[in-house]
Amino acid sequence: QVQVVESGGGLVQAGGSLRLSCVVSGRTFSSDIMSWFRRAPGKEREFVAAISWTTGSKHYTDSVKGRFTISRDNDKNTVYLQMNTLKPEDTAVYRCNADDSWGQGTQVRVSS
Repeated sequence: QVQVVESGGGLVQAGGSLRLSCVVSGRTFSSDIMSWFRRAPGKEREFVAAISWTTGSKHYTDSVKGRFTISRDNDKNTVYLQMNTLKPEDTAVYRCNADDSWGQGTQVRVSS
């Protein structure tokens, strides 16, 4: 039914950039919010960023403000997370949530 697939993760040096993509297939429009969460090694999952599908309103956790940008393409049913000035503490598995469904995640590793 609903499928959420993330991509774009990888290994980068501190200060580098990555753009994550989240493609949602078979949308049911059960939720207006599309969001990114992450789970760092040995830590619990934390919220990163969110965007409203209909209004485009955005919200970020304080630690990524000014560095990350969330956006969406309604025609492609895709949400993006542009991550700049990456820090080692950004290392985590990033997961997308859309239509009350989770993707499997994409690994982001930032070396110092």
